[in-house]
Amino acid sequence: MNLLFALAASVTVSLISLAGVVTLVIKDDLLRRMIIFLVAFAAGGLIGTAFLDIIPEAAEYVKDITQLFLYVVLGYVLFFIIEKYLHWRHCHSAECEAHRFTYLNIVGDIVHNFSDGLIIGAVFLTDIKVGIAATLAIIFHEVPHEIGNFTILVYGGYSKAKALFFNFLSSLFAVVGTVVGYYSASKIHGFSGILLPLAAGGFIYIASCDLIPELHKEEDAARSALIMVTFVLGVALMYFLKMANLEMFLSIFTRKALF
Repeated sequence: MNLLFALAASVTVSLISLAGVVTLVIKDDLLRRMIIFLVAFAAGGLIGTAFLDIIPEAAEYVKDITQLFLYVVLGYVLFFIIEKYLHWRHCHSAECEAHRFTYLNIVGDIVHNFSDGLIIGAVFLTDIKVGIAATLAIIFHEVPHEIGNFTILVYGGYSKAKALFFNFLSSLFAVVGTVVGYYSASKIHGFSGILLPLAAGGFIYIASCDLIPELHKEEDAARSALIMVTFVLGVALMYFLKMANLEMFLSIFTRKALF
């Protein structure tokens, strides 16, 4: 019974990836004009998610701060290697310049969603009520994150429908993570301690090396100022969600359930 609740929770979290459907009502011309601001917001969201959410959570599993940031750096380097491979293997002209980071974003999101699933599965194994609280907290911070992912895919050249499909596909790894977490709860401590900082390093790479350089291409002063504001708002929103009471409730009770 607990497993059914856990699977229902992870499927619900996966459905959040379809939040980008709201853009379907926006005309393509308007979306093209505002996409750079959404990219700025997504970049800020990735930075905020990595530094304010994922790394602090990983610190609960990896007590050695040097080892923790070694994993973060490894994640950064790994995503650099993946992007170089994609460039050498698939890109032979400037036309695909914007497409490489879409693959990286999907990979990073898969790792992140799988980690969320691990937590959901392990918590529901122990206590359904705490599992529900954990699910609500994950949903709470996933909504802006998934909209950001959708924006990155659209900016990278995907159609809205294709972006929704791949965003949803990557989110289903939360279900896979839930099953693994449910049956391997005793081993989650070490596993999450590696996956989480790797995902953080990947998100930092995508934001700093792929998205932020795109923001610098804007030369209009007014639009540049608005880009800076939306970037800061992306970081600030992740901070707000992290400090919200629901997130603190999750932090307290999840630790009790797991340890």
